[in-house]
Amino acid sequence: MRLYLIGAGVIARTHASAASRLDEEVELHVADLSASALDAFMSEHPRATPHGSAEEMLAETPARDDDVVIVATPPAAHRAPALAALRSGRNVLCEKPFAMNSAEAEEIVHAAERSGRLLGVCSTRFRGLPHTQAVKSVLASGVLGEVYAMSFVTRWARSRAGIEYQPQSRWFLDSSRSGGGVLMDWGPYDVSTLFDLLDPVRIEVRDAWVARPITGADPVDAVFDVETDTGAALRVTRADGTVLPVSFGRATGTHGTERAHAELFGTRGSVHWTPFDSHKPVFLRSDAGGVIEEREVEAPPRSEVTILERPLVAFVDALRGRPSAAVLGAAALAEFRVLRAIYRAARTGVVQTIEVPR
Repeated sequence: MRLYLIGAGVIARTHASAASRLDEEVELHVADLSASALDAFMSEHPRATPHGSAEEMLAETPARDDDVVIVATPPAAHRAPALAALRSGRNVLCEKPFAMNSAEAEEIVHAAERSGRLLGVCSTRFRGLPHTQAVKSVLASGVLGEVYAMSFVTRWARSRAGIEYQPQSRWFLDSSRSGGGVLMDWGPYDVSTLFDLLDPVRIEVRDAWVARPITGADPVDAVFDVETDTGAALRVTRADGTVLPVSFGRATGTHGTERAHAELFGTRGSVHWTPFDSHKPVFLRSDAGGVIEEREVEAPPRSEVTILERPLVAFVDALRGRPSAAVLGAAALAEFRVLRAIYRAARTGVVQTIEVPR
């Protein structure tokens, strides 16, 4: 298999390392306009073939059916290379968020459909983790009774991309390059996990807000116009016809209390867990003769494949026709539309509705 990386930065190097998890030999290529980025990449992966541009790399040889191109550039530079890779006849795995807006996302998905090639996005990193599987098993068992509400909140006080995290990458703070703040950075994982858990056919964004709390560490030498705290009231219609209100929150910069907690509430019990941390247990709470009883839910074994390795491994599984947690094509577009709907609801105050294709 041939793996083509567009971009040679930090995330590209993680994808190159993930190739060692594939059960096949991989021929690695990488392209970046920055000579220093290419040099840093080649120091870690000396067997790769470097290229000065994506155009040169894609044009060098004819496409094969199982070629995979990974677009590992900042979001503003996703559309053009993704379209070029699809036009070249290659399959594309794109970093999240895979577009700057819904129009770009639709254009990329439609290009993949026309080309007959596979398109995936890296929002799949946290899908199918052991604790998520444990929650799904509880939900499917019926032990919760009628499920009537959900809370899904992860709020960190100081973990802003471009400031506390990866401070050299100031592009995270500039909406013209990133498309948005925490909602575009971490939101793809939140929405993909909610899709995995709840199997929605429709999602309404009933209300939403975005904010940028001010701190003494805010940069004065860079554009900083993105949100670091956001929340939404969602109404999820599931494939089984049930309707579930979901209280969603995500922050990487807030003056509020740090919290990472998810819970499903039912008439006969509840299940709560820590989102995105599969090292922490899942707990089931129920009533036993009038007394609250809490017990830990057994989770499946952890995979040796890491969070950073999961997108490529899942994408290649899908390409090879194996069971996969990959987020592909129309599903990726539906997830992305939910993110943009939260922004619109926050801006306009108008309820937004997203239909999810089966």
